Amino acid sequence: MKTRRRNPALLLLVVFLLLNAPAQRFAAQATSPAVVALDSVGLTVSNMERSVDFFSRVLSFEKVSDIEVAGVEYERLQGLFGLRARIVRMKLGDEFIELTEYLTPKGRPIPVDSRSNDRWFQHIAIIVSDMDQAYQWLRQNKVGYASTSPQTLPQWNKNAGGIKAFYFKDPDEHALEILWFPPDKGDPRWHRQAHSLFLGIDHTAIVINDTLASLHFYRDTLGMKQVGESENYGTEQEHLNNVFGARLRITALRTGSGPGVEFLEYITPRDGRPYPPDSRASDLISWQTNFISTDVRDADTRLRSGGISSVSPGAIDIAGGEAGFRTALSARDPDGHIVRLLQK
Repeated sequence: MKTRRRNPALLLLVVFLLLNAPAQRFAAQATSPAVVALDSVGLTVSNMERSVDFFSRVLSFEKVSDIEVAGVEYERLQGLFGLRARIVRMKLGDEFIELTEYLTPKGRPIPVDSRSNDRWFQHIAIIVSDMDQAYQWLRQNKVGYASTSPQTLPQWNKNAGGIKAFYFKDPDEHALEILWFPPDKGDPRWHRQAHSLFLGIDHTAIVINDTLASLHFYRDTLGMKQVGESENYGTEQEHLNNVFGARLRITALRTGSGPGVEFLEYITPRDGRPYPPDSRASDLISWQTNFISTDVRDADTRLRSGGISSVSPGAIDIAGGEAGFRTALSARDPDGHIVRLLQK
């Protein structure tokens, strides 16, 4: 009987592949992003009927859902005992916002002396097809001003020249922005022939203290991609932000889909106040940037290993799924802005 000879090289290859398979799987997990999409931007409101009327009548958002939530799971997710909240999801174009009114416990209003360089500042940038018409419409509806008037950024600024922008306020004093892109800037979809004045949400902007620290969180830990940057200053930027001497380092990031996230780091002035350490989800300064994750528990491990400040005690399973997700966690970025990771 013949004995079958084994190929030593083939045996070595098999052993090598078996020994390295766990490492390869780990490497694949480590390089996959913790988040794959930006689902929605949430803000806390004091009077839901008033806010829904404002966003639908003035800004053309459409109500998608209206639910009420309570229970231990939501208390743990939001870090808020005794929580009962009404959540309304609204849509503009392909993007979504979530308005949350806390029936209990009630939170604090936005400080009356808030400025655009305070680090609790966050807004959504709503794209318009015509800045002049949009501004006149907002004036007719007597919105509160944050900018002095619409500003056109100067042409010397290669990455921002020609962009038109205006900051204004909703009934709770949240800052909002309308934005118009010239033909050579912005996503191509904003330049398609439009029959609407308000088209969708391009990004949410947050004031930060240190760009590198924020990149470590949003890019290196969450897996967002950096897609642009500019340094903006001059009288137009000062009057847009309504901050004398404003000079900003602006960094844009995106996920696979949904609005982007834009960092606003004030190079000058540096007197913006930090996010209040005792803030709660029911306070009106509270915004939530809601990301979709394919594995919230894996993302939780990454956040913990990075020393990220947590709101919820890890990943929380939500029974029933009425809020549109089954597992979620809440955390704070390096400046205190709340991010939620949702697994559907």
